[in-house]
Amino acid sequence: MSVLIGIIVGFGAWFVLRYVLTAFYTVDQNERAVKTIFGRAERLGDTMTADSALGETLTDEHKQRYNYPMVRVIPPGGPYLKWPWERIYKVSVATQTINMAYDPDDPNANSRGTLLEAVTKDQLNTGLTGQIRYRVAESNLYAYLFGVKQPISHVMGYFVSVLRERIASFEAPPPAPNAEGEISNVSGVSINDLRKNLRDLNEHMERECATSAARYGIILDASLITGIDPPAEVEVALAAINTAHNQVSSDISLAQAAADQKIVQSKRAVEIETLNAQAEVEPLVALADQLQALKKSGKGALQSYLRNVRLRLFDHAENIVREVES
Repeated sequence: MSVLIGIIVGFGAWFVLRYVLTAFYTVDQNERAVKTIFGRAERLGDTMTADSALGETLTDEHKQRYNYPMVRVIPPGGPYLKWPWERIYKVSVATQTINMAYDPDDPNANSRGTLLEAVTKDQLNTGLTGQIRYRVAESNLYAYLFGVKQPISHVMGYFVSVLRERIASFEAPPPAPNAEGEISNVSGVSINDLRKNLRDLNEHMERECATSAARYGIILDASLITGIDPPAEVEVALAAINTAHNQVSSDISLAQAAADQKIVQSKRAVEIETLNAQAEVEPLVALADQLQALKKSGKGALQSYLRNVRLRLFDHAENIVREVES
């Protein structure tokens, strides 16, 4: 009898410890939780991913492949109560940062997660460095918890494949000439083009990876590609090309400055000669106006003016030659 009582007491103690004391739980501020009942997550009716805003980022084909049910998300707070047949899955929704070369399946890959290799369109093997900021999509926790076995591995693999495809096919837009008509940067070399367009490359990656929330339940907040480093021998060649280009650009700038200076000097000389000509013409114009006014003032006024002018000339003349009528 005592053995039976001990079994009953032991079972009761085990039941209290296993189910009663653990029936209450809390959710931290940076966490979200999903409850399953007999292994099935609580759902929001029949709503699916394809019917939500996340579905707009997917193609028709992918809507059928990544069509997950929308589940009820338990917000921060508590204590909450759960029954023995229920299970709670907690997920951190805080933004996390990871090296873009990190391989979750093989930590020794990509130079131990420090350098990601890619091939450019002109067959140059280059190393990429940078970081990825990501967080779990609260609106698609089903995909993160139950749809994909290792979501971060899928996201990293998808990101790396998109990045390598972009590097292999990247073509920079034609450089616009500056005010002097000079092309300011070396173009046509894939490494230089990529380095000059890092911002466009990062923006392209963010657009292409916008579907990761619907696919894997992870939102890529930003991709920060900070370095593109070719092999040492290629780096030396690029340095030589850039040095030569800088020298040519400097010579062109000096020649343009000298030409601009000569143009300015020529314009100034034309202005000076124009002013001199105007200074010589102005007295003649004034004299013509005076003669016109004298002619209109009365008969004989112009002849009297001309006679007075001749007399002043005679006063200054040393010799006078006069024509005598025969």
